[in-house]
Amino acid sequence: MDTETITTPDAGVAMESKEDTEAFTMVKSKKTQKRKREQDGADMDTEAPVASKRPQFPPISSDKLKGADEMRKVALQVRFNLKTRHVEIKTCKDTKDIGSLTKASDFVRAFILGFNVEDSLALLRLDELFLESFDVTDVKPLKGDHLSRAIGRIAGKGGKTKFTIENVTKTRIVLAETKVHILGSFQNIKMARTAICNLILGSPPSKVYGNIRVVASRTAERF
Repeated sequence: MDTETITTPDAGVAMESKEDTEAFTMVKSKKTQKRKREQDGADMDTEAPVASKRPQFPPISSDKLKGADEMRKVALQVRFNLKTRHVEIKTCKDTKDIGSLTKASDFVRAFILGFNVEDSLALLRLDELFLESFDVTDVKPLKGDHLSRAIGRIAGKGGKTKFTIENVTKTRIVLAETKVHILGSFQNIKMARTAICNLILGSPPSKVYGNIRVVASRTAERF
């Protein structure tokens, strides 16, 4: 006798519901996902930063920074004429560069006008340096105490005004009585001359400082 398997309706419903439950996957809500991302971000922020090691180099002595000693020789014939009180310079057969005569003349002239030997030597090493001289009375005809006060405004207390103009314009200035001598490049001499002329005409030093700083910053940005 064959046995028959009898399936009740309740058992079939139970099996279908179980299969549906296994096939169904729960989806997390958006709030739960957002909360989890914020928590992960907080955990990442709390992690200790990794310290980067910088390379360390031993200090260099000042002797190595100077480099080898430099020396230049210009073959010229120089003499001082006692009668005319002039330094006479001329070329010789060993002179190779024709511009050496001009450089030697500029060096002697700068030294006689009152510039330091180091500043005067810069005329020999660099081709972009020039020397310009003018008189205070060429800017404004002054006499007596008015002339003395104008020269005092150019120098400043303890030479402060002159040093400030030199540092900002990158020039060297020598005041010899009513004469003003400026050593530097063409553009820098122009800035220093403008500042000195404004002081002679009566402008306060603070205003002159501001003007030359603005012009110097514009020139630096341009080049």
